[in-house]
Amino acid sequence: MVDVYRVEYRVYGRPLRRSLVTHHGTWRVRRGIIVRLIDAEGRWGLGEIAPLPDFGSETLEAAIAFCQSLPARISGEAIGAIPATLPATQFGFESALAMQHSPRPEVSQIDFPAGAIAYLLPTGKAALTHWQTAWEGGSRTMKWKIGVTEMEQELRWLADLVEQLPANVRLRLDANGGLTKDQAQRWLAACDAYSAAHAQIEFLEQPLPPAQFDLMLTLSQRYRTPVALDESVANLQQLQKCYERGWRGPVVIKAAIAGFPSQLLTFCRTHAVDVVWSSVLETAIAQRYIFDHLMPALPQCRRAIGFGVNHWFAPSALDVYPAAADELWERLSA
Repeated sequence: MVDVYRVEYRVYGRPLRRSLVTHHGTWRVRRGIIVRLIDAEGRWGLGEIAPLPDFGSETLEAAIAFCQSLPARISGEAIGAIPATLPATQFGFESALAMQHSPRPEVSQIDFPAGAIAYLLPTGKAALTHWQTAWEGGSRTMKWKIGVTEMEQELRWLADLVEQLPANVRLRLDANGGLTKDQAQRWLAACDAYSAAHAQIEFLEQPLPPAQFDLMLTLSQRYRTPVALDESVANLQQLQKCYERGWRGPVVIKAAIAGFPSQLLTFCRTHAVDVVWSSVLETAIAQRYIFDHLMPALPQCRRAIGFGVNHWFAPSALDVYPAAADELWERLSA
């Protein structure tokens, strides 16, 4: 007998407390879709579609159009046939299916130890006055976006930041593919110099655009500071291709846009990938699934996870995976 599920969805918008500036642009509101699947016995599961088109996923409009095209009920086979052009949608539906057949979490609030989470600092000079908040909260890994303003100024801010940070803080620099070859070499040389002086630069993330993979591979072999891939491995197909071309360094996995999570896990287990779990500013709906289902399945991945982002949002009903979905559903409808 084929399993069939009633499918419902709601679109959400979460304003950020302050604008988040990256090389791709400025974020002020995070928008996405919550999916609910209900089986014949009334069991339900929630999933989240949180597209990130700047990283190559579908747009929110494409995801909404897919949901609108569905009949009132959908089979497991139809979920498995969602095309690779909709990776965030693949994640949302498969995770909703998994949560339907999983025990309801006893604690809906996600509460990871601060030391296990990489805290996202504000862009630019503001990082110099905000790292203390992360430190006092227990964070020992921090991430700073670069490539968003004049490089010489950012390098001066980095010098100040490295001087201020306690010795046991690890710092990640994320360029979002926004550097040139010469700029990437300048940043890596600076990071190597700081590392030689015992500052802990964990890695430089995605210094160049994905099309310049070969150059990033060369840079990763030339400098002491590790290079991590992010935009280059936004979905499973890209991750597979980079691995086949020789990449063995860290890869930042944004599970919510990577495609079917079951396929992602199979690949990472088979090839012992150096995974850095990371957020796309999704809600607790996606985070609950990632924390409960994906991270425990890859216990060898011990780097701090890139989910120190929830402080960017005001408290809302989407901060927890609900014990009962109806109240959340009504709020989202309103």
